[in-house]
Amino acid sequence: MADIWIMGEMIVEVMRIEEGVPLDRPGLFKGPFPSGAPAIFIDTAARLGHSAGIIGGVGKDDFGKNILDRLKGDGVDCTHVLESDTGATGVAFVTYFSDGSRKFIFHMGNTPAAEAKMPEKEVLNGVRFFHVMGCSLSSNRAFGKEILGTMKLAKSLGAKISFDPNIRKELMHVEEVSELISEVMANTNIFLPGVDELLQITGKSAVEEAAAACFENPELEILVLKNGSRGCSIYTREGKSDISAFSIEPVDATGAGDCFDGAFICGLLEGKDLMESARMASAAGALNTMAFGPMEGRISPDSVKAMMEGGKHGKEHKTGTKEYL
Repeated sequence: MADIWIMGEMIVEVMRIEEGVPLDRPGLFKGPFPSGAPAIFIDTAARLGHSAGIIGGVGKDDFGKNILDRLKGDGVDCTHVLESDTGATGVAFVTYFSDGSRKFIFHMGNTPAAEAKMPEKEVLNGVRFFHVMGCSLSSNRAFGKEILGTMKLAKSLGAKISFDPNIRKELMHVEEVSELISEVMANTNIFLPGVDELLQITGKSAVEEAAAACFENPELEILVLKNGSRGCSIYTREGKSDISAFSIEPVDATGAGDCFDGAFICGLLEGKDLMESARMASAAGALNTMAFGPMEGRISPDSVKAMMEGGKHGKEHKTGTKEYL
């Protein structure tokens, strides 16, 4: 049994080692690195000492082994990860530019994750959080529906639903993807968007207006607005708090938001208040940003604690938050 579950894609990343080298040019790469937003999220939760499980699929190949070795080694329950004899593990090729932007080429093909089905009820017994990633909803229509069914099963068992809509903006308004997002939003208790995602999902032009629109959903309890190096804002029905990010030397921002999500949920499970949970999340995101690779940051209870105690961090500005869980 696991306290935290997720269902989604599991891939590897192969990354340019120098900035500014387009993917249509010869050049050097480094990798493979275990990746996929769901895998990064759940690995963070496990490294922070929580029981965590993932439902998905990989090919029975070396890239699949790369991912499973990392997740299992960090304590993630991979019992419900399919190992396909016919589908190959997905790969993302990534390049970076000096302005901080990235470009990806995905080779997903007949990705084994799409073969994963909603588990039996017994698998999710004891679940406290089920996390949904928008990228997983859009990867395959049938798989998106399986995730939706699993989310509803988890909720029926008493789980809180957390949602990060990390999805390319051009897919936001594809009808079938939009319908899945709307249904997840209707069940979401903890919403973890970026600024652009928040505005796109709500159709609003201003952040405060968009945040208010989200709370028209009676299920929503917490909105954490992630804003990269500018920190984050926590919204509840009682008010808003802003927290600035840790001051670090960034190496690679890939996966930082997924680590943030995982650590924030862990903070809630540990009974920390919202401010402390957000600091914990920011520390995990910062630690991941300090390493090259999507889940290569040295994240552990001790390293997160050390970052929170010794890292440079701005002051929070409170306007009425409350403790949660």
